[in-house]
Amino acid sequence: MPGFFLFRRPIIQDGVAEMSLSFMFVLNCALLGVGLSMDAFSVSMVNGLNEPRMGVRRGCAVAGVYAFFQALMPMTGWVCVRTIVEIFRSFQKAVPWIALILLLGIGGKMVLEGLRGGREDCAAPRLTPGALFLQGVATSIDALSVGFTIAAYDCAAALAASLIISAVTFAVCGAGLLIGKKIGTALSGRATILGGVILIGIGLEIFAAGVL
Repeated sequence: MPGFFLFRRPIIQDGVAEMSLSFMFVLNCALLGVGLSMDAFSVSMVNGLNEPRMGVRRGCAVAGVYAFFQALMPMTGWVCVRTIVEIFRSFQKAVPWIALILLLGIGGKMVLEGLRGGREDCAAPRLTPGALFLQGVATSIDALSVGFTIAAYDCAAALAASLIISAVTFAVCGAGLLIGKKIGTALSGRATILGGVILIGIGLEIFAAGVL
């Protein structure tokens, strides 16, 4: 079992097996969640830049999408490692390319829209469901590799780790949205261009880290 996580064995009490999370398990999962959510945090700031008037309900929905994918990817990796490990390892090589293509496309589109709108255009385009979906995939796809880390766990332990990572991601992305909204209010229409540049930078960073 990987030493990065600690998961206590089931406690038998009155004939019922109860799974108990250790403090170190929760702490390590939370720290892993912080590390994995940094890309989503940056993208959340971009979304806040673009929509400084984003409401609480919409903000929670946006952060929830990132949190969902950060829970989905580790579990997907866990399933793949236990079933089609060789195919999964081959697919891992394509992960940086997928993230690069998605974020370059989204970021480039934002930069072009910002340049076409000009400085006098202060109304940044709203985040569409399609763009949000692509952002969620691009910022969480590297979490597939977590499936290797938690491969030795049973389904309950792997699910618990994924949910903790998801909860941390939600909180981190919520903070990113708030920061972005504050900055976006000051930058006005220029926020779209800045946001696009940031997304392109994130895509290049993921690609460089994955390939180099």
